[in-house]
Formats: sequence, structure tokens, C-alpha cells
Amino acid sequence: MRNTRPISWLAGALRDYRGFPPSVQEIADDALTEIAEGGTPDFAKPLAGLASGVWELAIKARGDAWRVVYALKLADAIWVIHAFQKKSKRGIATPKQDIDLIQERLKRLTEQLK
Repeated sequence: MRNTRPISWLAGALRDYRGFPPSVQEIADDALTEIAEGGTPDFAKPLAGLASGVWELAIKARGDAWRVVYALKLADAIWVIHAFQKKSKRGIATPKQDIDLIQERLKRLTEQLK
């Protein structure tokens, strides 16, 4: 029997995620399942500049870039805290408005879980 961690979603992240194309959702769903079972997909990476344990799935599909940001070290669950289509004009950097939103959601979630 596998020791699978639950996957929890912030409401805003789930709402945005549901706007992703079905093919991107399928890739992300498979990746989140792998993470919940203790693995790390090839396209998962720590999100630089944020707290330890905050990672992102960097999904490329049909010339577009999609991101699913999740936290590994909150309670016993994997928390999905943000999902967005990356449209940065400045290379690979995550746009500041998305970083700010991630930080705010992470702060509120951490306070709620205390």
C-alpha cells in the first residue's frame, strides 16, 4: 500500500486551474499524483526566492507555459497555492504580481493552519 499524501487546493488556485486546457490539467494531475506518492516529476522545481518547500510545476504545452505552485511543508497535505499561465516578457522569471500573490496566499494559509 502506498503512503499517499492528500492534495489540498486554495479556492483561487483551483478556480484558475480549472481554466487550463484539459491536456495541461491532465499533465498537472499526473504530476501532483506522483508528488503525493513521494516522487518528483522532471518538470518540478523549487520556486526561487520563496520559503523552503515551495515548488512549481513548469508545464509547456502548444507553445504556452503554465505553472502550478504548491507547498510541501504545510501540515500533512500538499497545498496547491497558485495556478497561472506564464506570460512574462522577461525570460524565465516568474512575474512579480504572481510572486506577490503566492507570498500572500502562503502567509494566509500558514496562519490558518496554525
